Amino acid sequence: MTRPLPPSLAAIASCISGYDPDALPVAQARAFIDQLVPRLRAVEMVALRSALGRVLARDVISHLNVPAHDNSAMDGYAFAGRDLAADADTVLQVTGSGLAGTPFTGQAAAGQCVRIMTGAVMPAGLDTVVPQEFVRQDGDRIVIPAGAVRTGDNRRLAGEDLAAGDSALSAGRVLRPADIGLLASLGQAEVPVVRRLRVAFFSTGNELRSIGEPLDEGCVYDSNRYTLHSMLQRLGVDILDLGVVRDDPAALAEAFSAAAANADAVITSGGVSVGEADHTKTVMAQLGDVLFWRIAMRPGRPMAIGRIRAEHGDAILFGLPGNPVAVMVTFYALVRDALLAMAGAAPQTLPLLRCTATRAIRKKPGRTEYQRAIVTLAPDGGWQATVTGSQGSGILRSMSQANGLVVLHHDQGEVAAGQLVDVLPFDGLI
Repeated sequence: MTRPLPPSLAAIASCISGYDPDALPVAQARAFIDQLVPRLRAVEMVALRSALGRVLARDVISHLNVPAHDNSAMDGYAFAGRDLAADADTVLQVTGSGLAGTPFTGQAAAGQCVRIMTGAVMPAGLDTVVPQEFVRQDGDRIVIPAGAVRTGDNRRLAGEDLAAGDSALSAGRVLRPADIGLLASLGQAEVPVVRRLRVAFFSTGNELRSIGEPLDEGCVYDSNRYTLHSMLQRLGVDILDLGVVRDDPAALAEAFSAAAANADAVITSGGVSVGEADHTKTVMAQLGDVLFWRIAMRPGRPMAIGRIRAEHGDAILFGLPGNPVAVMVTFYALVRDALLAMAGAAPQTLPLLRCTATRAIRKKPGRTEYQRAIVTLAPDGGWQATVTGSQGSGILRSMSQANGLVVLHHDQGEVAAGQLVDVLPFDGLI
C-alpha cells in the first residue's frame, strides 16, 4: 500500500492563520513545524537496563497486582482493628512473627497480634499495623496506647500501586528512572521502544575553524557544533556530526545530500540570514522544499525550515542562525519539541517558573524575547530573576552564567522591577 504524500509547505502555510514568513510569531512557527514533522513508527525491543530515555512504543498494561498481597508498611505488630479498645489502652498477646519473604502462616485469634516487618504479607484476618515505637512490651504482650492507631493504618493493599489490567505506562512516554523501576516491578525484561531518531548537523561559514586548527585572521572556533551536540545528547537521539562545511556550492550540496541520506532531520547553523554572502540558502532551495522565515523573536530571527530530498525519503531541515546564543534559543524555542515529536514522544510542554524581576526590562510588544537570567531565592521565599547584562546574540558566556531564560511573550510590553515574569529554567535542559 502506498503511503499518502505529506502536505506541501504551501498547504501547511495555508492552514496557519495570518501566516507571514517575514514576521512570523513564535506560536505560529511552532504550529507550522508541528504539522510539518513526521512521526517515527518503527519499533524495536530493548533490554530494560537500556530503555532509559527511550520513547515507549506501546501502552504497557499490568498483568499482575503490585503489590501482589496486602503487606505491612511498618516494622511493628499486625492485629485485627476490631480488637482496638474504644477509649483505653489495648493489650494484645504476640503469637508469632512474619518477615518479608517469610510470611506468618498461622491463625491469630481475637486479642492476639503478630510481630511483622515492613513488606511482609499481612496475616489472614489482620488489617492493622501499629509501629513498634508506639507500643510498650510486657513479656509476650504489647500495650497500644489509646488513639495511637486506627483500623486499617499502616497496611498496603494488594494492587495499591497497580492492579492487574491497569495501564502502567502510555505509549509516547520518554522513560525515566521511576518508569524503569515500575516496569521491573511487573517483571518486564524487555521494552518496546521507538527506534532512535537520527539527526545530522553541521556548521557553515568560511570563517569557522574546528578545535585543533590554527586561527587565521578574522576566523573563530566553531562553538555551535559543540552546543548542538550537547543539546541533542540530552534528547537521546543518534547524532551525525558532519563538521564545518565551507561556503562552496559543491561542498554544501554534498553535505546536505549526505545528511539527508543518513538522518531523519538535518540541523545547520549559519547562512540563513537575509543578505548572507554565501551559498547555503541557494543550495537548500535547490535540494528541497524550503522556506526562509523571519521569526518575531529575539535572539534568533532568521530560520530555514522544510524538507531536503533523499532516496529513502525526505529529511526535515532546521536551518538555524549563526550566532551562538541564537542557535541555542532557537533550538529550545522551536526545534527541541519538533525532534521529540518526530521521535514519537508525547507532547512535553516545558514548565515555566514565575519569578520576580529584580530590574526593569525593556521590551516592545510584537515579538517574543528570551533574556538570559540568574534565578535565585528571594527574601520572601519566592524566586527572583536578574538579567545577565548585555543580551547580544553572540555573547555565549552569558548563557553559561545564566541558569534560566526570561520569556517575554509576543504581546508583552516593558517589565517593571518587582513584576512577575515567566522563566524557563535550565536545570535538566541546557
